[in-house]
Formats: sequence, structure tokens, C-alpha cells
Amino acid sequence: MPNNHCPLCYANSILPFHQDTRRHYLQCQQCQLVFADRSSLLSDTEELAQYQLHENNLDDPGYRRFLNRLAQPLLSSLPATGLSGLDFGCGPGPLLAKMLREAGQHMAVWDPYFAADTTVLQQRYDFISCSEAIEHFVNPAHEWAQWLKLLKPGGILAIMTKRYTTAAAFAGWHYKLDPTHVSFFSVNTFAYLAERDGFTLNIADKDVVILQRRKH
Repeated sequence: MPNNHCPLCYANSILPFHQDTRRHYLQCQQCQLVFADRSSLLSDTEELAQYQLHENNLDDPGYRRFLNRLAQPLLSSLPATGLSGLDFGCGPGPLLAKMLREAGQHMAVWDPYFAADTTVLQQRYDFISCSEAIEHFVNPAHEWAQWLKLLKPGGILAIMTKRYTTAAAFAGWHYKLDPTHVSFFSVNTFAYLAERDGFTLNIADKDVVILQRRKH
């Protein structure tokens, strides 16, 4: 997709947002997504090499505390145990799914590099979790459309990603320095998606949003 169309909402009202020594960033004027210049994207091989540098140990209590920032508000939003969930973008160490199973939920996992069993994308779910993955989506409209198909009416979508605020803050933001981080969301971006697609938006934490799909 070229730089003149938003990779989330497909609008063509795109303006320059920031430039550093490595790449340019653009902002959609409709949904407020900020995205990296398409010419700066890594290849699949380069991207995978970056992910393989991550150390996500299932027995690391610090990693568990980190993921609990998403797990707790998600579990508090669910009406019962025994529900069907999908951890989308689980990475090589699917600790979040393990934590949600420990809390009594039934979990499937999906990741294009580390858990690419497409049968899990043929089912529907009561909730979908996505922890520190949405910022990696090159064309987030694709994954968002998948989620709309996968999520049942009344279902919960729980997302953890750091949100940008202003252009001035973005300029000094460490989060943009990871070359695999290519899509940056704001509160306004999630509000746009919620309004467009029939969700109730709850800003649960500085990095966490909980979206509940309306039943009708």
C-alpha cells in the first residue's frame, strides 16, 4: 500500500507527521493512525530476525506482571469463565494465553511466525486479546477486519499497545525506535474504530483499551 492511503481506514487524507534519521512517519487525518513510511518497512526475514531477539520467558515473574496489565482488565470485563478466547499475535512465548487459561478461560493462539495454525481463524470467539502486537501490523485494516469476523456479538477485544499523544511527544518517544513498530495508535484512533464498527470503548490503562462489541 502506498504512503498516500491509510493502512487502517484507507482514507487518502495523509500528512507528514515526523521525521528522524531513520524514517518518515505519516498521519491519517481521518482515523489519526500514525504509520511508518512504506519504503522503510523490513522484509519478513528481517522482521522475524528482530522478533527472535526477544526473550519472553514463561517463568519470568516480571513478564507476568507486565502482561497482567492487560489480563486483569480483560478478565474483569468478561461475564463468566469457560469462554472462548484467542490470543492474536502471541509471539514465541504465549504467556498471556497461559494466564487466561489459569483464570478459567479456553484459549487458542495465533501468530504468523510462531503459531500459524490457520484453523483457529475459522472459529468465532467470546474475546480476543492482542498484547504488544498491533503496532507491528503493516496493514492493520487486514487484522482488524479479521477480528470483526472472529469476534462474536457482545464480544470483547482487549489491546495493549503504547499510544502516542502529540507530535512533540512523538519526537522523543522511544517506542518508535523499534524498526518493527510501524503503526501507532492514539485514543482518537481507537475512538474512531469503536464508533465506526459498533464497539463501546474503555480506556483501561495508559497502554490498554477494552472494546466491547455491541450485540445489535
